[in-house]
Amino acid sequence: METPVIPLPENAFVAVPKRRKSISAKGMRRSHDFLVAPALNVCPQCKRAVPPHKVCELVEECGNVQRSKPHNPLAKEKAKK
Repeated sequence: METPVIPLPENAFVAVPKRRKSISAKGMRRSHDFLVAPALNVCPQCKRAVPPHKVCELVEECGNVQRSKPHNPLAKEKAKK
């Protein structure tokens, strides 16, 4: 199956690179394309990996918010027992 040819007006130009990109230029361009692992902190109470400045997913059980203030007073009482 042939690809359809799109007709262009007579004065239309298509951008085409004048020279081939060298290996080092291609590598320098791609140097920022890598994936970065998300930053995670360990919750001191439930020991789960939590993104920084986020409420722990186990608020009912853990009660930890941003590693300092207890969010759930019942969880604090459970920890004392």
